[in-house]
Amino acid sequence: MRLVVLGPGHPFRGGIAVTTTALVEGLAAAGHEVLYLTPVRQYPRWLYPGDGDVDPEACPRLEGAVRILDPFGPVRWPAVSERAGAFGADAWIFPYWTWAWAPFWTWLLRRPGRPPAVAVVHNPADHGAGPLRRIAATAVLGRADALFTHGRALADGLRRLHPDTPVAHHLLPAPEPRPLPDREAARAALGLAPDQRLALCVGLIRRYKGVDVLLDAVARLGGGSPWRLLVAGEAWDGLDRELPELAGRLGLGENVRFRFGWVPEGGLDRLLAAADLVVLPYRSGSQSAVAPLAMAHGVPVLATDVGGLAEMVGGGGAVVPPGDPGALAAALRELADGERLRTLAVRARAVASERTWPRYCEALVALAGSVAGAKTP
Repeated sequence: MRLVVLGPGHPFRGGIAVTTTALVEGLAAAGHEVLYLTPVRQYPRWLYPGDGDVDPEACPRLEGAVRILDPFGPVRWPAVSERAGAFGADAWIFPYWTWAWAPFWTWLLRRPGRPPAVAVVHNPADHGAGPLRRIAATAVLGRADALFTHGRALADGLRRLHPDTPVAHHLLPAPEPRPLPDREAARAALGLAPDQRLALCVGLIRRYKGVDVLLDAVARLGGGSPWRLLVAGEAWDGLDRELPELAGRLGLGENVRFRFGWVPEGGLDRLLAAADLVVLPYRSGSQSAVAPLAMAHGVPVLATDVGGLAEMVGGGGAVVPPGDPGALAAALRELADGERLRTLAVRARAVASERTWPRYCEALVALAGSVAGAKTP
């Protein structure tokens, strides 16, 4: 097929840029002709509360990618429409994850004579979205010709919201795993004793991710627990102040450490090399790009049963109810057993190996082909 993919890529960071780039690489490897249109800016500074959204090491610069999108500069939108239209594509493919890009997507999808458009739905609506942001999501997804997402539960939810739109899903694969640094050296750098277990909570730190619930769970383990918790990532909404204060009130002491700030690719590799478990204690949410990455490296995942996380973890970890520190603590006690962790590590790698980019691309192209065929005169 001839496909136009529009979305974030090099030099920007974040899960959407990484996965969209991997999608383009997978489509090209499968023999499809792909025009990749990427943004000149991902977010305006006033909208992004973090330290910045640029990291040239986060994903590769793909040959032929055209930096032309400016979701916040309407004067450039006609040039995007013209460039995408001139390619003569069978379908357009674009990610949906935030209301911030919704005006641009809505305008572009109104283009007369455009080919079918497939939305890759990372988030059906923003995390913690109010009515206006949900309306923005509906405005975009209601104009798409097909919806593709990353879990059965997410697909079922989209079918309820858009009953007349074709929906398909495939679990999100990990990027090609890189060799990790030496485990013993990585653990030594963190000051971990041989008999200690490292639980890693890594990624963008936001309220919906339930890190406070995880701190409560660790406090319930007591002083004799082998678990040590490392929370690493860029914190929003004052959580870089609130979470250490909560840890102090809970008396966690050296049982928890915080590393606030963006974690680059090399730093993430070192953390995964040292970790025994990745914990995703989400209160709500749809999916996580951290889970498949951890599992591909043989690190089991303890997650809460929200969105598509339970299906994503599969047999490569454990799942507990959201917002339940007692259940998290019980799971951590069970997972402290070395044999149990080793078994789950093997399963995690096996589960991740079944979720490949060729299979993902095949499922997405099948959906795109079905709506492209339906629109063919």
